[in-house]
Amino acid sequence: MQFNDDAQLDTSQVQDARGGGGMGRGGLAVGGGGLGLVGLIVVVLFNVLGGGGGSSTGALPGGLSSLGQGSNPSTVDNTELSSSCKTGADANARSDCAIVADIDSVQAFWAAQLPKEGTRYTKVPTVFFTGQTSTGCGAADSGVGPFYCPADKKVYIDLSFFDELKTQFGATGGAFVNAYVLAHEYGHHVQDLLGISDKIDRKTGANSDSVRLELQADCFAGVWANHATTVPAANGRPFIENLTQADITAALDTAGRIGDDWIQSHLGSGGVDQSKFTHGSSAQRQKWFDTGYKGGDPKGCDTFSASSLG
Repeated sequence: MQFNDDAQLDTSQVQDARGGGGMGRGGLAVGGGGLGLVGLIVVVLFNVLGGGGGSSTGALPGGLSSLGQGSNPSTVDNTELSSSCKTGADANARSDCAIVADIDSVQAFWAAQLPKEGTRYTKVPTVFFTGQTSTGCGAADSGVGPFYCPADKKVYIDLSFFDELKTQFGATGGAFVNAYVLAHEYGHHVQDLLGISDKIDRKTGANSDSVRLELQADCFAGVWANHATTVPAANGRPFIENLTQADITAALDTAGRIGDDWIQSHLGSGGVDQSKFTHGSSAQRQKWFDTGYKGGDPKGCDTFSASSLG
């Protein structure tokens, strides 16, 4: 994936808390259910040890309902980011600037697309943090992986996660894989705006609402990918200059390594228990990202009406 050198970046869509810290007291259960590596491992182990499905608003699929308490929000300082990440050329040179460009592109796409679905899109920030942070859903650490919190409507990520994708899971990685991860999390924000997230029961299982929610977020990520090279920055230049088949293959490779069956068989007991599924199988995650990418239409992402998830 190559960013357009002349595309104008907007760092206001990021809150850089990598230099700050502090754990927040209070808040709801941690929300999201994204692509977190260690977070998924924890969910798998929690389920294996007898955890049940959570029912509170914003709970992580798999029953992990809270990650702790604390007192102060993380300190946000965008000074360095805003001075370094101005254009697509910066995104091609720096990984954190590339993430800024991804976020800008994904949100610009949904801001234009969602009104066609009868809903206004509200842009929300991604918080960059290191180690731990406070959220509207409770305290969280980097072990959760990237997630969307519906309580404060923010995406959270420790950028070291992208290294873990490669070193711990053997994923191909790369700029577009990182973009897929963020697009998936913003897919959860779209679900929140559409009222989809409020209607699910948070139970686990191969055909559960939790799985259907995650697969739809994968599909929404694919829809964005279909349009990624045409989404314009504020100055009219597309954020992304080109995507290659290798980029799509890398994203599908990653989707295959974060399916419930892959996680259970490689990081759990070695067996696969579909009753504990929270995110969908590897094949399902690949299928629904590919469905969104090939179709390019959010209407094709209705996993809740699908008789078969693949």
